[in-house]
Parts: sequence; structure tokens; C-alpha cells
Amino acid sequence: MEDIERDYDKPIVEACIAAKTSLIVRVGMLELGAGTGSFRVREMMHRIAYPMGVHVRADVNLTDIEATCTDGVSRITEVVDLPTTGVNTERIWLLEHFADWLSVKCGQAGTYHAMSVVSRELVDNLDEPNVYAAARKAVKEVLAQDQDAAKVFKDAVATAVHNEDEISQSRIDAAAIDTRTAAGLGTVGSTPRPEATPTAAASGDSEDSKAASVSAAYAIENSDSSAAGCAAIGSSATSQGRDSASEQPGPGRPASAQGQAHEKAKSSEGAAPSEQPVSSDGSALLREATDSAKAAFSDEPASSDKSASPKPQARGGITVRQAHERLDLIERRKPLYSPLFSGFASAVACAAFVFLLGGGPYDMAGAFVGAGIGQWVRRQMLGRRINQFFATGVAVIIAALACVGTLRLVGIFDPVALKHDTAYIGAILFVIPGFPLVTGGLDIAKLDFPSGVQRITYAFSIILVATLGGWAVARMVMLNPQGFEPMNLSPMLMAGLRMIAAFCGVWGFSVLFNSPQRMALVAAVIGALTDTMRLEMQDLLHVPPEMAAFLGAFLAGMLATVWRSSVRHGLLPPHLGYPRISLTVPSIVIMVPGLYMYRAMFYLGQFNTLNALDWAFRAFMVIICLPIGLVTARVLTDRSWRYDV
Repeated sequence: MEDIERDYDKPIVEACIAAKTSLIVRVGMLELGAGTGSFRVREMMHRIAYPMGVHVRADVNLTDIEATCTDGVSRITEVVDLPTTGVNTERIWLLEHFADWLSVKCGQAGTYHAMSVVSRELVDNLDEPNVYAAARKAVKEVLAQDQDAAKVFKDAVATAVHNEDEISQSRIDAAAIDTRTAAGLGTVGSTPRPEATPTAAASGDSEDSKAASVSAAYAIENSDSSAAGCAAIGSSATSQGRDSASEQPGPGRPASAQGQAHEKAKSSEGAAPSEQPVSSDGSALLREATDSAKAAFSDEPASSDKSASPKPQARGGITVRQAHERLDLIERRKPLYSPLFSGFASAVACAAFVFLLGGGPYDMAGAFVGAGIGQWVRRQMLGRRINQFFATGVAVIIAALACVGTLRLVGIFDPVALKHDTAYIGAILFVIPGFPLVTGGLDIAKLDFPSGVQRITYAFSIILVATLGGWAVARMVMLNPQGFEPMNLSPMLMAGLRMIAAFCGVWGFSVLFNSPQRMALVAAVIGALTDTMRLEMQDLLHVPPEMAAFLGAFLAGMLATVWRSSVRHGLLPPHLGYPRISLTVPSIVIMVPGLYMYRAMFYLGQFNTLNALDWAFRAFMVIICLPIGLVTARVLTDRSWRYDV
């Protein structure tokens, strides 16, 4: 601890290996606590370590991390344990932005967003109540300042798209070189990376653009037009926009300095085409944008940024303390939704789930009331750090009793409601552990069997507690669930209602995962398309449920990739870029066969082993097909998944 405290106020790149490791492992701990699989935790830790010149090897399990970090000179091992696990998609998203923010602060290119201003605004303003609105406003201002900047952005992205295959292969080769070099405790990476200048480190407004300019130049020299395009976007857009606005002398800046910066930008933009050699990979265009940004900011004096720390910054950008302060804000963020609103989202999700399973209005009403009350109780108990399994069992029993009580109350006026014995199963579907089920399968696909087996075991333990609670209620009130009665609707009407129900269901589960509203709506659109297709294939084409689940999950993975790529390539606003896992898992949770699992436990409680095994194996086959569908989509669209590197 003494060496960490000694370097706490040093720039990150100059700090000791222990101080750097404290940041790397803490990011991994926060990512693991948000519910992601070990493959994403390792990826995030590597993204944090790379700008610092550190190589990290980590063993990640369900609730602990053992990481060994080396900078070619020293080596240190750190172990952290989590008291419990959960799901928080907002934290996953914010950590992606933090990794880009840190990379830009260290003078490297961001990899998550083409415009690093998004990450900068989000991370710098985490203590503001309207942080998301501030990030959206910053992006709009940057693009609105100069239309030419937007054109440079689109041209650079088009070049990166054209060379995507070559770029991906070069990254794989670079990763292999880094792995071999790190194994020998040499310098991590085969190409020296430029460092941030003191002016860039001290200036809040120009910091993002100057770091992006340096990163773009580095990427061009290494023939990585994609990284250069991402870096040039923030630099050229911000610099050109600020130059157009700096014709009037501002306070604290001499008119001569402003004029020199403006004239440099204009001279760079007006260079003759013959002076810039044309390259087949688009490097000329990217170099032009980079040179323009460098020229525009070369004479700009340092200015104070409202979000910068008052401590002086030396070479290397932010200090270890400042990075930990940003992580403190991410870790201590309160849930986006109150227990009451979370209960409402659970009620909507389970009512929609029941309709997709074939339930009618009475079944949906009972599930709505039961799931809402059950989730509210569950949030209250988890907020007091009560054991997860105990909280799950209590919430399931209360939800099932509330559902049965609602239907018995309605039965006083309409006796038909008393015949809906299966509705209580829909009321307890909000406890389905979809995230660990899917991430466990993804970990196994990446050959990380310890983490994958632990996650799947944890998920089945939650399912066992929930199904036992449901069976206990069924025995107490003498229920005999035999399925839902068919509603006999026309195929077109059923397809439309299914799409609406799937949209509402995925939105509700996204809220339970603490997704921001825009993220939840994107996931809901994906879920509406994929789940409707799955059910229609089963009804119209008689596709087996297992194959339909695989195709639905595969389509969800492809749509999430298309959305993510559209944001990176400028077809959608930059602030709408969300991690794939935050979109795919909520969209396929509604495909998890909760009804099969609860019926299997019901028959097992009656010692009807044949029916119990039948429903259990039906559920098992559907469950394993869901992560396989996501893995197939990822292998087809991501080289890091296609090859074992």
C-alpha cells in the first residue's frame, strides 16, 4: 500500500506497477460485479492495461479475480473477492466509456466510440444528475460547429469499413506479438506509442483533440485506418469547429494566437491535392484531418477545464487519484429505478411473458399483480443485503400467493378465473437468472470452463430455489397447472400481439437489469423482432422449439452487431453505442423456458418422474441453444471469437 500511496498523485504512465495494478484490478472487479462473463472482464482489464504499458493475466471466477500484472521490469499479483454477484448493464456501459476516457487521457486512441467526446463528457460529468443529456448535447455541438468536420468523419469511417478485413488481421497479428513479448517479460507491444504532451495534459478543452491527433498519427504509421479514423474524428471535428468559432478574440486568449491557429487550420485544409500522396487505404485523408487538428491546436495555450482536478498534471495526463475518483462515482451510482418502478417493470414483463406462453387476460392480470409485488419485495430485501437465495425464495412465494389471491378475488365475480391454475407460474418468472445462464455458456465457448461452470451452477441454484417455492405454493393451495387454454386468434392478429408483448417483456427485463431507457428500448426492438420470429416459426413452419430458440438468439446477436457497427460507422448517433451483451441478453431472456422448468419441478414434487424428466430435458435443450445462437453470431462477425489467439 505504501508504494500506491506514494504514487497516488503521479500521472498514471509514471506510476509504479502496484498503482497501475490497483486501477486494472478494480475495473475488473466492477465489471465482474455487473454480471458479465470472464471473457469480458479480461478484455476490459487488457483495455485498461494497454495504455499504461502493462500486460495482465487474470483468472476470473464467479466472485473473485486473481490478476498478475507486469510492465517488463516488475511483476505483482493481486486478488479480489466479491461478497455477491448481480446484474447492472448501466455499469457495463459506463466502464466501456471509462476505458476509452482513460485511453485518450494517456494519449492513445479510443476503441469504443468514434467520437471520444462522448466518453469524455460521460466520465467527466458522472457526478451530474443529467450526465446522459450532457453527453448527447456535447456530440450535437461538435457536429454542428462545422459541417466539414462531419464530412471528414464520414469519409474516414468509409475508408475504415473498406479495409475492415485487413485491419482485423493486423490486430490479431499484433495481439500475438504482444503475447509472445509479454511472456518473455519484455516491453509490451512491438511499436512504441507516443505520449501525451504537457500542454495536452493541462488543457481541458484541447486535451481530447490533441490526444486523438497523436493517436491518429500513430495509427496511420501502423496502417490501421480504422483506429486512425476513430481518432481523427474527435480531433478534426473539435478543432475545426472551435477554429470557426475563434475568429472573435475571447477572454484569456490573445487575438494573435487565435489568428495563428485559424490560419494554420486554413492552410492545412487548403493544401494542394498533389502535395498529399493518395494511398489505397485512405491514409492521406486521415493524415490530412490529423494534421489539421494538430495545426489548429499547436499554439493554443493551456486553459482550465471545469471538470479537471486543481492538482497540476505532468506528462502522462491524469493521475492515479483522478482515475480512482471516476471509478468511485461509477461504483457508488444508485440504481436508475426505484423499487416501486422496478416492480412495475417486472409486472409488465411477466404479463407479457404469460401472453407469449399462450395465456389469456385473466392469466396476465394475475401475473401482473403477483410479479409486481414479488419484485418489490425482492428489491427491498436485496437492498438490505439479505442472502440472494433466501430473498429469491421469499419473493417467489409472495408473488405466487398474490397471483392466486388476485384470481380468487376475481373469481367471486367471474368463476372462470378460478380455472386459471397455471397463471402463478407466470408471476414468478421475474427471478429467471438469464444473465448468468447466457454468460456461462459464452465463457464455455471461450474455453473458460471454471467460470462457465460456476455461472451455470449459480443460475441453476437460483432456478432450483424458485421452482421449489412455486411448487410449495401449488401444494398449499391445491393447484394443478396443466397449461394455458388456446385463444384461437387469427395468425395476423396473433403475430401483431406477440410483437407488442415481446417488446414490453424485453423492456421490463431490461429495466430489471438497470438499463438506461434508450438502451432498454433498443433491446426491446431487437427482442420484439427475434421472439416474434421464433414463435411464428414454431406455429407456421412447425420448427422444433430448440431450433427456433437457436435461430432467435442468432438473429438477436446479428441485430445487436449491426446496431453496434452502425454507431461506430456514423450511421447512428454516437451516444447510442451500447455493449452487445447489454442488448442481446435482455432480448433473449424472454426465450428462456421458465414454464418448462417450473412444470418439471411440479411433477418432480408429485414423484411423477417421467413427466418431470420430459419437461426438464425440454428446458435443457432450449437453454443450451440460446448461448449457442449468440456464439454463432459472434464467431461470424468478430475475428477475436473466430480464432483462438
